[in-house]
Amino acid sequence: MAAAETARSLLEEIRSCTTCAASLAAGPRPVVQFSATSRLVIIGQAPSSRVHATGVPWHDASGDRLREWTGLSPDEFYDAAKVALVPMGFCYPGRGRSGDLPPRRECAPRWHERVFSILKGRRLTLLVGSYAQVSYARRDGTKRSLTDEVRDFRSRNASFFSLPHPSWRSTIWMKRNPWFEAEVLPGLRAAVRDALEDRPSRA
Repeated sequence: MAAAETARSLLEEIRSCTTCAASLAAGPRPVVQFSATSRLVIIGQAPSSRVHATGVPWHDASGDRLREWTGLSPDEFYDAAKVALVPMGFCYPGRGRSGDLPPRRECAPRWHERVFSILKGRRLTLLVGSYAQVSYARRDGTKRSLTDEVRDFRSRNASFFSLPHPSWRSTIWMKRNPWFEAEVLPGLRAAVRDALEDRPSRA
């Protein structure tokens, strides 16, 4: 009970955060999901404009594609008891010249450690996109392409799984890299199912 109350308290604190308000054209609206019992953690980039409007994480075409990749139903995906959705930036960063701006740098250092300290037990973390991978898979400063990072999923720590960002651009990337659909996605779906059912990973 205490752990659940701690999670609720932190969620309330995060959702009232205005640290970056002056830099957010659309205003602050932190979008995040987690509970003490989450067994799957998905670290993405930052909410899209549609997610900002609805307040529902991954409620856009990228989310549809990510759910297809993982094999998760919407009910499973949005069940905080099972899945934590913790982006690198919790608020929509706004538009730049070639797409959405990067996640605000203040966000992850301020909140991630506190969020992850609440999660109990063994868990699987999906690093979706290069921002998450640079922060969590390449902390030693190693310079690797996203393609190499995703391709080497079997040699990585079994508690992490690197993926491209599931934007429309990923369909072009997948055509150039057919091994992703043939090899990575079956391994991903098995790892996700093992995590949700709290079984030892087969990776």
